[in-house]
Amino acid sequence: MLKLPSFHPKKPQSAPPKPHQTLTPKSNPLNQFPIPSTAPSRLRRPLRIRAIDAAQPFDYEALMSLRHETSTKLKIAVVGFGNFGQFLARTIVRQGHTVLAHSRSDHSAAAASVGAAFYADPNDLCEAHPDVILLCTSILSTKSVLQSLPLQRLRRNTLFVDVLSVKEFPKDLFLSTLPREFDILCTHPMFGPESGKNGWADLPFVYEKVRVGGHPSRAERIERFLEIFRKEGCRMVEMSCAEHDKHAAETQFITHTVGRILGRLGLQSTPINTRGYETLLDLVENTAGDSFDLYYGLFMYNKNSTDQVDRLDEAFGSLRRELFGKLHVKAREHIFESADGGEEGSEVAYLRALPENGIAAEDPSMKLS
Repeated sequence: MLKLPSFHPKKPQSAPPKPHQTLTPKSNPLNQFPIPSTAPSRLRRPLRIRAIDAAQPFDYEALMSLRHETSTKLKIAVVGFGNFGQFLARTIVRQGHTVLAHSRSDHSAAAASVGAAFYADPNDLCEAHPDVILLCTSILSTKSVLQSLPLQRLRRNTLFVDVLSVKEFPKDLFLSTLPREFDILCTHPMFGPESGKNGWADLPFVYEKVRVGGHPSRAERIERFLEIFRKEGCRMVEMSCAEHDKHAAETQFITHTVGRILGRLGLQSTPINTRGYETLLDLVENTAGDSFDLYYGLFMYNKNSTDQVDRLDEAFGSLRRELFGKLHVKAREHIFESADGGEEGSEVAYLRALPENGIAAEDPSMKLS
């Protein structure tokens, strides 16, 4: 009988550990990587600073910084790119905002000189979707310019701003012309290219927030626009349009009227100018630089100006009566006596024709020789 040998499989022997091999716990995966000092020399690189705060596309901090900077800048369309529009545009561009210029005249060269883009066609201007429409037109042309803009091409939340020297007129015009979705800010920078040529610090800037949409971004946009003037150091004055016009009739219209009256007198500098006289000459120079249309607009579109004209006329008449009404004829006779000691001078004869109220009598014979 054949007897088969029994089969006993051999137990697998564990491989002997490699020399100098240390077992590391699996709970710390970082220990699986070689220590730099023990890495092969071909993998080692010298430590160098390649860039500091580089604005890479994946750099979240840089992206947020860029987004914040972009969100604080405005795209402002300056409609009416004359002297005052260019004057404002220089500062607006310098602060990093985008300026789009439009005017009936070709001011493309002036726009390029201040860093603005010029649009001859108002349709192209509105299709650029500015955040702000800044009207820098004359008072007399504001209505026609506003009505010429294709409002339907603008975004429905556009902010309209004016810088006219009168305020109730543009406020009423905006409210009656613009759709309800548009925001309205009425402003008056009370300075110009001449008075603001050395900076705007402490110069008054008057404004009224006439209409602001309910979304917080609408109020923030107005504040960003006002910040342009705050940064330049303007004295910000929030005031209603009606109150502004009441004060402006006394401050601005009276100033322009007196300056133009003195200008028509043809005042000239003399070798013995006093400081007061120098002030009058400066007033003439400042007001002479403004167009008559501006002066007429201050009168025509501010209902308070008519009262100021009447007050000026009454004040001058009162002063004239005071000068001539209290003359003492006998005292003046002694001053103007003729050399022979008895003949009454022609000046005294003229003074005798003045009644006590100071108004000259209508006597053609009483004339100065």
